[in-house]
Amino acid sequence: MEVLTDKSIIITLAVPAFFVLIFIEYFYGLFVGKNTYRLNDTLTSISLGMISRFPVMLNFGVQSAIFIYISKYLNLGLLSVKNPFTWIVAFLLYDLSYYWMHRMHHEIKILWATHSVHHHGEDFNLATALRQTSTGWLWKWIFYTPMMLIGVPGEVFVTVAGINLVYQFWVHTEHIGHLGFLEKIFITPMNHRIHHAKNKEYIDANYGGVFVIWDRMFGTYTPQREDLKPVYGTATPLNSWNPIWANFQVFSIMLKDTIRTKSLKDKFKVWFSETYWRPADCVEEKDPKDFYKKFNPRISADIKLFSITQILFTTTVFNLVFLNAQLHSYYEIILFGISLIALASLTGFLMHGKRIAYQLILMFSVISLIAIYFYNPLNISLISTKLLLAQLSCNVLIITGILLSQSLSIFKVLKT
Repeated sequence: MEVLTDKSIIITLAVPAFFVLIFIEYFYGLFVGKNTYRLNDTLTSISLGMISRFPVMLNFGVQSAIFIYISKYLNLGLLSVKNPFTWIVAFLLYDLSYYWMHRMHHEIKILWATHSVHHHGEDFNLATALRQTSTGWLWKWIFYTPMMLIGVPGEVFVTVAGINLVYQFWVHTEHIGHLGFLEKIFITPMNHRIHHAKNKEYIDANYGGVFVIWDRMFGTYTPQREDLKPVYGTATPLNSWNPIWANFQVFSIMLKDTIRTKSLKDKFKVWFSETYWRPADCVEEKDPKDFYKKFNPRISADIKLFSITQILFTTTVFNLVFLNAQLHSYYEIILFGISLIALASLTGFLMHGKRIAYQLILMFSVISLIAIYFYNPLNISLISTKLLLAQLSCNVLIITGILLSQSLSIFKVLKT
């Protein structure tokens, strides 16, 4: 029996629908004159979402092994899979466990380091829901162990976890307003917008996954004020489109503070303090004007078009691998993951306006093509491999064309 909080068939089936709904929301926003998407922020969110699934596919961590051990040897057996009441109890217990897991990830810095990825986005849309951490497998599972101890059956646990996670997708939108009495019971787009706001009046509130009743019970509920619009993002902005840096930014800050501070006590406190705390000798002044600024480097039309091409190829390859993981070996999934991480990171670098990223992507694509054709690390008969080869080949052709065009332009300027 495999027990993983986010490896439900429900999620597998929902992922393609997520991408369709993102496109629908984007065009709806254009239609009503309220576009909540930016290319750079959206592509980063989608890249982070795809990368976050690989630790799950590769079974990183000890969660599954510990849950199986508890189910076999420490299970109190209080709940039966055949009893309909079990499903209701499990659904409520999962959301309560999620509430405390989520809250602790906002209140303890080392936990916040893994969760902050989800809050870096400075826009709020359905793509933001995909902006997930790739390091959550380290300790999220700890908060769900009581459910295993009391005897929630594995298949029930996986199912309610999948439903809970899928529910949370739709609340990441600015196109749905107040929902009346439902606001008192459920997490809705309106009260979840508050959760993503960095305004001091809103910060650290509304932690529930499906139900907002936990926030009302434990004093963490905050309603939206008519006179105060949410400002999205984190107090220390990411200022990057690199998905790898997004996963390790807060870890990096904590490590630097540990090295820089002269207080031995603070060297330890850095890791387990409140998320906003830093040693007195490490605090940096912030310009209040930066609070409302969004990170948005200007880029040329060719970079925009190339980045769109990359994300279309990458999402298609990812979905083929994700939906047909059983057709790929463990080693092949690792290679697809490396390819996704490399191309997403280099495309993020390109969206900073760093044109040298073209050469880096070209180099990676050429080396990958040679490796795949001559060493056969991937099954070329699979559609996912064929599409990856098509992406790499297109990269070579497109970038070569761009670089030749640039060279000709420079030559003409020099000649005149």
